[in-house]
Amino acid sequence: MINYDNTVIVVSHDRYFLNKVCTHIADIDYGKIQLYAGNYDFWYESSQLMIKQMKEANKKKEERIKELQEFIQRFSANASKSKQATSRKRALEKIQLEDIRPSSRKYPYIDFRPNREIGNEVLTVENLSKTVDGEKLLDNISFTIGREDKVAFVGPNTLATTMLFKILAGEEEPDEGSYKWGVTTSQGYFPKDNTREFDNDLTIVDWLTQFSEEKDPTYVRGFLGRMLFAGDDGVKKVRVLSGGEKVRCLLSKMMIMGSNVLVLDEPTNHLDMESITALNNGLIKFPGVVLFSSQDHQFIQTTANRIMELTATGLIDKMTTYDEYLESDEMAGKRQIMNVE
Repeated sequence: MINYDNTVIVVSHDRYFLNKVCTHIADIDYGKIQLYAGNYDFWYESSQLMIKQMKEANKKKEERIKELQEFIQRFSANASKSKQATSRKRALEKIQLEDIRPSSRKYPYIDFRPNREIGNEVLTVENLSKTVDGEKLLDNISFTIGREDKVAFVGPNTLATTMLFKILAGEEEPDEGSYKWGVTTSQGYFPKDNTREFDNDLTIVDWLTQFSEEKDPTYVRGFLGRMLFAGDDGVKKVRVLSGGEKVRCLLSKMMIMGSNVLVLDEPTNHLDMESITALNNGLIKFPGVVLFSSQDHQFIQTTANRIMELTATGLIDKMTTYDEYLESDEMAGKRQIMNVE
């Protein structure tokens, strides 16, 4: 698509893709469309800077308005100051505040705060194997996770990653091998398939209260509010929520639990751009351990400091960024094999 000589109009939630492909961004907000020259990152920085500058300009104007009003009020009845007061009235009438309308974009506030600091021993996986319906998804997998690791599991075999996460979350048993979580760890799990989580008649507030040590509804609603569930949303049944709403509920659950290890299986599915950005930023500043999978290039690149790929011939494990991994010898060899085939 980059080499295509004609016009392309694209809608995508993939920031990396937009940055690579787009030369212009059409920003649909405030009830109108505004065109920006540049890629997604340039648009984001420019639009945020514009709003900041408008707010700062309004603040200075409001200070000037207050200053003029105080002078007029104080000296309008004073004959010797009447000309000055009249002059300031004219100046006051000329000041126009910038019209900053509410944006249609809503960014959730995602902040994972662990209740306990994690120790040096986090997770040890030894010789783990699992076969499902005759297909060997995990074959003698071994690795150790450190206390500062944020690991992205990448590659085409997403079933293998999902099975590994289910085993680590205690939802499945391995055929062979073992795993051991450190005694200081507590795990929050985000499943790819969340059907079972919401197969009940609970309201959102009652559902989230299950996972909170503090049972006060106001406390629980605070976490929902961060994820854009306001007012009467709390009494909605979780069974009828949209895909994006269910994902935001699961992220609320992970925040309220205060785990120091987060295991997330493709958490960006069903999320809009604003929520993806908020989740991305939340994981970057999270002080605990993260094991995750995603199809979002920028999400992986900016979050992970370690890359693992489960392949048919074993585990590739690199302490590196995603971009560096894609340029590694292992990936170069794969590309060569694909070209030969």
